[in-house]
Amino acid sequence: MTDFTRFPFVQITGNHTVSEGWEQISARIVEHLSRSKGDREIIVVEYYQGVLEEETTLGLSTAIEPDVVILSKDCMWPEEKIRELVYPDVTDDRLFGYLSDLDIDAYFDPEKVDQTRKKIESLASGTVLIVGTGASYVAGSCDVLVYADMARWGIQLRMREHLVDNIGVNNRDVEDWMLLYKQGYFVDWRVCDRLKKEFMSKWDYFLDTNDRDHPRMITGQALREGLEQTLARPFSVVPFFDPGPWGGQWMKERLGLDPDVENYAWCFNCVPEENGLLLKFGDVLVETPSINLVFYDAKRLLGSEVHERFGEEFPIRFDYLDTFDGGNLSLQVHPLADYIRDKFGICYTQDESYYMMDAKPGAMVYLGLKAGIDSEQMIRELQTAQESGRSFDAEKHVQTWPVKKHDHFLIPAGTVHCSGKDCMVLEISATPYIFTFKLWDWGRLGLDGKPRPINIEHGKNVIKWDRTPEWTRENLVNRIETVSEGDGWKEESTGLHDFEFIETRRHWFRKQVLHDTNGTVNVLNLVEGDEALVESPSGKFAPFTVHYAETFIVPAAVGEYTIRPYGKSKGKECATIKAYVRGKS
Repeated sequence: MTDFTRFPFVQITGNHTVSEGWEQISARIVEHLSRSKGDREIIVVEYYQGVLEEETTLGLSTAIEPDVVILSKDCMWPEEKIRELVYPDVTDDRLFGYLSDLDIDAYFDPEKVDQTRKKIESLASGTVLIVGTGASYVAGSCDVLVYADMARWGIQLRMREHLVDNIGVNNRDVEDWMLLYKQGYFVDWRVCDRLKKEFMSKWDYFLDTNDRDHPRMITGQALREGLEQTLARPFSVVPFFDPGPWGGQWMKERLGLDPDVENYAWCFNCVPEENGLLLKFGDVLVETPSINLVFYDAKRLLGSEVHERFGEEFPIRFDYLDTFDGGNLSLQVHPLADYIRDKFGICYTQDESYYMMDAKPGAMVYLGLKAGIDSEQMIRELQTAQESGRSFDAEKHVQTWPVKKHDHFLIPAGTVHCSGKDCMVLEISATPYIFTFKLWDWGRLGLDGKPRPINIEHGKNVIKWDRTPEWTRENLVNRIETVSEGDGWKEESTGLHDFEFIETRRHWFRKQVLHDTNGTVNVLNLVEGDEALVESPSGKFAPFTVHYAETFIVPAAVGEYTIRPYGKSKGKECATIKAYVRGKS
């Protein structure tokens, strides 16, 4: 077992107070109001979708004891009209919709909002508490603005438990929780993020609601200072682990996870759209969605060129796929760039790669097609297998490749692929992470006892039928070459393919290696060795320790940094894999 850090954090310097629990939080808000000396005082608490509305509202209103409580949802259009509003983006598909361009005001009845504002203005004195998603829009202005937030991964867990609704509708009890997630991904989170970015610089307080039993609050200024300090140093987001129908045992055993969980299929260890970021103020941890760091200052995090190309999105994703003593992943393909843009409104696609952290003897990956495949026959056989429940002979159509530790397989969009069993895969990819078209799932059910969605109709439209063994071997399998070396270190290019915008470099080292972000965000993982130390040659940040299998981010603004073996690894060979966005040239 390694010293894998389950809950990495950034220690924030400065004198900042964290309020914990509803009584402390409410007392701090009331104390803030006492400084305004107004007769009528308006508190706005804006909720990100996924915040437990009833519990949060009860906790705040019980302790604050306002004269008036206004729920933002009471000013929204009727539920049926909201369903009609979002339908073009939600669609009837179980998994896929279209990225919404809605703003929060579209959810609200102007007459109800106007009446509510007039009601507030008519009050000569007293405290008004306005809460919910869109509360800041309903209020128009306020004396104190609190933002209640949480990471999307936690929201997904609440959706699975049917604890939360989508914006403006009462749908938490829908039978298939994936419909909640889909509406969150394509609509709710886009709407909330637009509003979040508009008011982020104006937050008086930030309310961490990730732990429903232990809310924490800091000032907006403390949050912004914490994000400032994070941008100046290497850091890791909070990884989250999830079981799956094909999940394995490697992470459980090597990373010290709960041995009572049946398996772990995934570890999402760098997906800032979903991960949390832990900021430590004194001895207290406060969790903010790591995407807030992107929203706060994308140029310093990503670099100017990456920001220009991708906007306020983090384009690189690292995650683990564990099939040790498990099963094959679903046979799948990812959409081509034109297809994902036209069908789903996404500006770039899920190109990816498999870096093999480990593999048992005899393990393999499915990658590309065999020569002479009849495309129409393969699709017919996939459809027959799906409709009849009979097996699909994957190896009749798809090429397999033996794998060993440190192999790197490149998977540009349109390539049929999946990992076989007994592999530990570090998946390095672009970020549109739900756009997997499953072609065959080996006849099994998901953990919920239901068949997982198969997308042959989408898949057949994007498969590149010319990716046969000769092309795949030349272009996608272990394209490794040495690009530079020095005393005690060697740098190798391992991809990705020319079709993909991510470049990966592997460094083997027994001594210190100098890196430079060159103005673009770097994402790294320690793929060999127990420990390494990341340092600033000029002392710009405190030394940062990374352990085996940990992923970390180096913001573009950091510039030069060094990595050397450390602790148990002194005198031994270590290796990192680094990913960054290639320049346009």
